[in-house]
Amino acid sequence: MGAQTMKRTPRDTADSARRITRRALLLGGAQVAFGGMLALRMRYMQVDQADEFRLLAEENRVKVRLIPPARGALYDRNGAVIAKNEPSYRIIITPEDAGDVDMVIRRLSHLIDLDPEDLAKARKEIHKHRGSPFRPVTLADRVSWEAISRVAVNAPALPGITPEVGLSRNYPLGPDLAHVAGYVGPVSDYDLSKIDAPDQLLLIPRFQIGKVGVEAKLEENLRGKAGNKQVEVNSAGREMRELNRREGQPGANLQLTIDHRLQNYAQARLGRDSAAAVVVDCDTGDILCAASAPSFDPNLFVRGISVRDYRELTENKYRPLANKAVQGLYPPGSTFKMVTILAALEAGEVTPDETVYCPGHMEVANRRFHCWKRAGHGQVDLITSLRESCDVYFYELALRVGIEKISAMAEKLGLGQRYDLPMSAIARGRAPTKEWKQSSFGQDWVVGDTVNASIGQGFVLASPLQLAVMTARMASGNYVAPRLIKSVDGVEQVVEASTPLDINPNHLRMVRRAMYAVSNHRKGTAYKSRIIADDMQLAGKTGTSQVRNITAEERRRGVTRNEDLPWERRDHALFVNFAPYNNPKYAVAVVVEHGGGGSTVAAPIARDITLQALYNGDPPLEAYPKAARSKAKAQQDRLRRERRAFLNREDRA
Repeated sequence: MGAQTMKRTPRDTADSARRITRRALLLGGAQVAFGGMLALRMRYMQVDQADEFRLLAEENRVKVRLIPPARGALYDRNGAVIAKNEPSYRIIITPEDAGDVDMVIRRLSHLIDLDPEDLAKARKEIHKHRGSPFRPVTLADRVSWEAISRVAVNAPALPGITPEVGLSRNYPLGPDLAHVAGYVGPVSDYDLSKIDAPDQLLLIPRFQIGKVGVEAKLEENLRGKAGNKQVEVNSAGREMRELNRREGQPGANLQLTIDHRLQNYAQARLGRDSAAAVVVDCDTGDILCAASAPSFDPNLFVRGISVRDYRELTENKYRPLANKAVQGLYPPGSTFKMVTILAALEAGEVTPDETVYCPGHMEVANRRFHCWKRAGHGQVDLITSLRESCDVYFYELALRVGIEKISAMAEKLGLGQRYDLPMSAIARGRAPTKEWKQSSFGQDWVVGDTVNASIGQGFVLASPLQLAVMTARMASGNYVAPRLIKSVDGVEQVVEASTPLDINPNHLRMVRRAMYAVSNHRKGTAYKSRIIADDMQLAGKTGTSQVRNITAEERRRGVTRNEDLPWERRDHALFVNFAPYNNPKYAVAVVVEHGGGGSTVAAPIARDITLQALYNGDPPLEAYPKAARSKAKAQQDRLRRERRAFLNREDRA
């Protein structure tokens, strides 16, 4: 007999029902809570984070490409174009699309001429970025429209090859403003190494930036801001279509203070000499001309200068790549004598009428310092000493004044300082002091150093720009500060009002009178280079600075003439002037490296450049002395022919 089933009491049944109901409620509550959590998470992902997930999805199919901005143009003070952008056709290859890159390049070479150097650069770039096969590489730049057409017609046989239109830099004035404007070139690894956080534009293959001159110093102003475009790509990474485009911001257009016609004339007038010429406005400080000869064609660097052309520039003893107008430092020679005079006058160590006897030399500390005139000048006063450039007079002033006051006056007049201008390698020059010599050489200053400095020799160094500023300050009586930028995007830059020099105006007038005598008195060292037109006369000072030591033995047998010396050992020729004398408008400085005498070489060049500035073009022949008119006419005709030939070459190019 089986076991009997025990009967459940009503109480047991009720308890069991309550337990089941409680469990069901707990389980149901847990399910509702879990479902709620899922719903909240789905809402958070679909609503709150919708933009983020949409962006992640877009990035899987949309790529952003930078659009290089148009570089700002450069103009002269009259609106003539110095640097501009022009359409440039180029051929690029995308390695991923090309497949067999070598085969495609061979096919392309049968259609157009490919430069071996460009090809070598392209292959190097492809190898360098082999991990990014979608990155385009330039095979040929500045190709003709005919070449572009041939490539387009044969496109099916040239996978990965794309003809493009871009912008390239052009300098229509060629060598005239090469040292001022500078040039652009492709971004190099060295360029990137100097920048902590480079703009993404700089990573674009062959993107060009300023290398020297204004192009480099004002690179950020000229470069502009990049735009971008969104392109759709397929799963393999190929671009399918453009979805959106945002144009960038072009670079600022800059107007320089340079007058390109005056600059062109100065470059032509300097000719084949190794020389420099600077013209400064005496009122505003505007640099109207900063010529350095010989020059070079900046377009060669934009297009990629050949090894041969670059070697010719770097091995030329006249240093065409150097901007001698601001970078060249020279002993100023006798052009420094105005500094010594003003230092002595301000210190009360000399009066205008006081005379000094010049026998042709002076004995100082058991050493003989010679005057350029071996027989001496006799009794000379302030005006006579400057007019005839008597060295002994200035030796005497230097012994009375001392180097500290002479150097302080030099700095007051603009020497020994680096100007804040957007040009490359601006030199500071040197107005030496006792402390400078001790810190530089560990040597004490000696009295002979002061004697040498009084005539712009020894440790004194100045650039043509500094000499022009010095002359402008003496002519105007104000702290003239040079400037190169006239306007930015049409907005005129403010010209700061010049403050008067802390120099007795009577002393400045005395020096100006002496400079006038240099050019207009029959015994003046620059009399042959005077201007005779009414109210146009110039006041100037010649200078001849030695670059070699003349021994006592050479003086006994006769000093060797400059023309009989190797070029590198000849004297530098200098001249500074301002004009018109009664109303100074322009200050000019000319330096001809190893040119010989300042009166015979530099003064005629400075006079001619001054006349061009005064007349805003070729002056009437009547402005020249009669003896110089036939030569002046022949020179004007020659320079006009050369200018026409240059313009014709540019048109054909």
